[in-house]
Formats: sequence, C-alpha cells, structure tokens
Amino acid sequence: MKKVFFILGIVILSLSACSTGTQVKRVDTDSKIDLSGYWNDVDVRIVCEALIKDCLSNQRVDQAIRAKGSTPMVIVGRFRNESSEQIDTAIISSTMETTIFNTGKLDFVAGGDVRDELRAERQDQQSNASAATMARLRNETGADYMLTGAVRTIVDRDGNKTVRTYYVTAEMASIETNQRIWMGQNNEIKKVVTQPKNRL
Repeated sequence: MKKVFFILGIVILSLSACSTGTQVKRVDTDSKIDLSGYWNDVDVRIVCEALIKDCLSNQRVDQAIRAKGSTPMVIVGRFRNESSEQIDTAIISSTMETTIFNTGKLDFVAGGDVRDELRAERQDQQSNASAATMARLRNETGADYMLTGAVRTIVDRDGNKTVRTYYVTAEMASIETNQRIWMGQNNEIKKVVTQPKNRL
C-alpha cells in the first residue's frame, strides 16, 4: 500500500512540475491583446492605419504629386520617442514607409544606416569591381520630402488607477524649402489601467 502511495505521489509531483512550465499559445495577428497597458502592436496598427489614410487622402499631398509631374521621393527621418515609455518608434516609421510605398503614390529613398551601407558598398566597388559593373558615385536620387514624427504620452494617475493617452504625430516637409505639405496627429489610444490594491 505504501508503494502505491509513493508512486502516486511521484506521478502527482511530475504532473504538477509539467503544468508550471512555459506555455505557448499561438493567436491570430489581428488579436487585440493588452497585458500590461503599455504601448503594443495593436496600438502601432491603429495609429499607422489612421496616419497613412490621412496622409494619402490629404489635398496638399495630392497637389505636391501633381506639381512634381512624377512620383515624389521621400526619405524617412527621425521618429522621436518623447513618451514616458520605451517605444521602438522605428516600427511606426517603417510601417508607414512600407504601406505608403506600396500604394505607388510616393517613392522612398534609403536613409539612415541603410544609406550608409549603400554608400560604403558603392565606395568599395570603386576599387574592387570592374569598370563595367561598378556603381557610379554622385548618382544618388535626391529626396523631395522628409517624413518625421514623434510619440508622446500623458499619464494621469490616482491611487491604483492610471490613464495613459498617446499622441502620435507625423509630418512631411520639403527638404529644399522646409515647407510642410502634410501634418497628422493621432490620439485614439487611451487606456485605463487598474492595478490590484496592495493588501496588508
């Protein structure tokens, strides 16, 4: 009888050890999951969709496209994180860039680290590639406009309750004249986060 209880105890311990291990559940990418109340992928999707729609339907952007006579070139500048959280703003800027580019209304030239890598490769080819295949220097396509933006938060806290409101701004300005042709702001993301009260 003691043996049976001993074996049963080992089985129960084994099962309880297995149940406390890491569990992974795959979910649909459109699922709205908010665990902490901080900025997340759902917020990126909501903000980017709104800002892109606003940019592409803007009359001044349409006028700039018509005035150019060809597809205007845009470069992505800095999207600043001026919030109280750690937010990877590169996700916002790259999402906007990819979606706008794929509409065919605006073209983008490489900027930042990608541009530096391209320039380094082009310079390297001057010494190491054949004259027939090497990329020429001083032949980059200049950008007409720069896309920049920022994320800010307003945090209101009382006791165990916090309200977080996110303001995401984006703008496109002429590189030659500094004239803005589009400005957009989204403040649709507002969250009420209630923490459990501390029990003494």
